[in-house]
Amino acid sequence: MNNPIVELSNLCKKYAKKTVVDHLNLQIFEGEIFGLLGPNGAGKTTTILMMMGLTEPTAGKTLICGLDANQNPLAVKRIIGYLPDSVGFYDDMTAMENLQFIGSLNGLSAGELKAKAEGLVEQVGLISSKDKKVGTFSRGMKQRLGLAEVLIKGPKIIILDEPTLGLDPQGIQEFLSLIKDLSRNQKLTVLLSSHLLHHVQQVCDRIGIFVEGKLQVSGKINELTLALNEKEGFQTIIQLEGSNVDKEQIKLILGEIPRSVISWNTANELILNMQADYTAQIVKLLACHDFQVVSVLRNNNSLEQVYQRYFLQNSTIA
Repeated sequence: MNNPIVELSNLCKKYAKKTVVDHLNLQIFEGEIFGLLGPNGAGKTTTILMMMGLTEPTAGKTLICGLDANQNPLAVKRIIGYLPDSVGFYDDMTAMENLQFIGSLNGLSAGELKAKAEGLVEQVGLISSKDKKVGTFSRGMKQRLGLAEVLIKGPKIIILDEPTLGLDPQGIQEFLSLIKDLSRNQKLTVLLSSHLLHHVQQVCDRIGIFVEGKLQVSGKINELTLALNEKEGFQTIIQLEGSNVDKEQIKLILGEIPRSVISWNTANELILNMQADYTAQIVKLLACHDFQVVSVLRNNNSLEQVYQRYFLQNSTIA
């Protein structure tokens, strides 16, 4: 993999006696969508502020494209685009007017402003509303316009802080798809800060779980879920047809499944706890002995389960 475009080394931030960010080490690479997960107060926004050179770290270093954010804050701001959870606009101006104004503040010439703004409103799906006043826009439309404003200066990295809050389900899907397309097609590096796990799971290449200022774990979602399964075991719940299945026969049939524990729940469903995933073999064995399998449910730990495991183990919040 290439050199990291974002590199945080032993990054710390303290306010009086409270440590908000505690020796954070993190690398993010070009074209990657990285999800920074954690509850409110975990230190996510403070980390973002240090990345952008908006607050000084107590200790450690933040390198953005090789630039020290503390020593070169203006240079870093030129290559980072930031979209907060609530975007402010001039409501009495149109989408195009807002975009062109922001573009002028970022040094774009008058000649290139209109063409670039037109291309961006089309890219974010607002071409039909480009000449409408922003005060008439829905929250979803404002988030799209906010993304266009972030992109108008041509950043190498964009930081999205809770970008889907307040959006309806369709708006969320459209916004996340847009982010994914930008990353894939333009090699744009994205840091997505959120506590909404399902949204992060849809788009992120890697995630980091942040609890009480500490990065507890980071990696690809499938690798983290597999590691949790291997550590805590696999569980499969099988519903069989009929209310009077021969449980003793089933125990004999499945006795060859290594290191497994067989039990039944109150719904009379078969539960197997195993050290490895033998679900396919189990279903085949049952079918070969004429048991009719109605449904199969595997634990197949999700991002939510991984998050809860690290959050509950490492948080001191009551």
